[in-house]
Amino acid sequence: MNGAATQTDKKEIIKVRNLVKYFPIENSDDVVRAVDDISFDIVAGETLGLVGESGCGKSTVGRCLLRLHEPTSGEVWFEGQNIVGLGNREMQKLRREMQIIFQDPYASLNPRLTVFSIVSEPLKIHGIGDKTEQKERVADLLKKVGLESDYMFRYPHEFSGGQRQRIGIARALALNPKLIIADEPVSALDVSVQAQVVNLLQDLQSEFGLTYLFISHGLAVVEHISQRVAVMYLGKIVEIAESKALYENPLMPYTKALLSAIPIPDPKIKRERIVLKGDVPTPINPPSGCRFRTRCPWAIEDCARVVPELREIEPNHFAACIRIEGYDSAPPLS
Repeated sequence: MNGAATQTDKKEIIKVRNLVKYFPIENSDDVVRAVDDISFDIVAGETLGLVGESGCGKSTVGRCLLRLHEPTSGEVWFEGQNIVGLGNREMQKLRREMQIIFQDPYASLNPRLTVFSIVSEPLKIHGIGDKTEQKERVADLLKKVGLESDYMFRYPHEFSGGQRQRIGIARALALNPKLIIADEPVSALDVSVQAQVVNLLQDLQSEFGLTYLFISHGLAVVEHISQRVAVMYLGKIVEIAESKALYENPLMPYTKALLSAIPIPDPKIKRERIVLKGDVPTPINPPSGCRFRTRCPWAIEDCARVVPELREIEPNHFAACIRIEGYDSAPPLS
């Protein structure tokens, strides 16, 4: 990705180049093309939102960055080091710098462990501190996320969904990471609790200088927390822009349709809804050319044979659509 797309005044912490992740299908030669040749950067201290419909590959991208899923091909550079192909010992060292907040606060915490055991587990794995120091660290982390320190002696079933997610956030912070993958961290929570958790993540980012990849299908939440937003469709990134530019002037018809679905909290204001026809095609056998063409109101014959690449249509605003004015003369994302 060229410098204009990544705020060159800041250091890039993540570089993704031509990332591919295919999942084999049992008893078949076919594969699920979950992530299919995507590239993007994340600069230190920013929040990059990653949005799209369910099943488009968002969570797979996040897990590939942490090597929880092994990429089929491509490169993932973390602070100048390509982590694809590193051995387990090298990756364990890097995991101190890269953590994840999972979507489901009920499934991501072991019900048999106390909060102390859950939050201190990363410290034990990396041999940080004795038991007394670990208790002090856990108590401090719980306070940071808005919980009482004596909660460390309780079990996950004794907490609400929002409190459990705060425990998950505390666990992610235990090793003082630089990068956190937030995999739909508020989608399982009530709306009022969602706002509290999002505000907490922003406060923690300011305090600790964290960098987030914030994965969500909640477009309103992403607008609130992200400096830049990448839009995915069927394994491809189809648009990347600064948050304000994307929400005020989306270029891709798919992005326009997504944004038209955001509810407006005022019954007197009505937004023209763009309803896409048909279902999302299968990632096992995606359409030729532009993958969105089967549902796109702009589609023409050329869309079936040309695979659009991300190009800088406007400053810092990249889109992959041959129908956008100025696309042919725009520089490609490198």
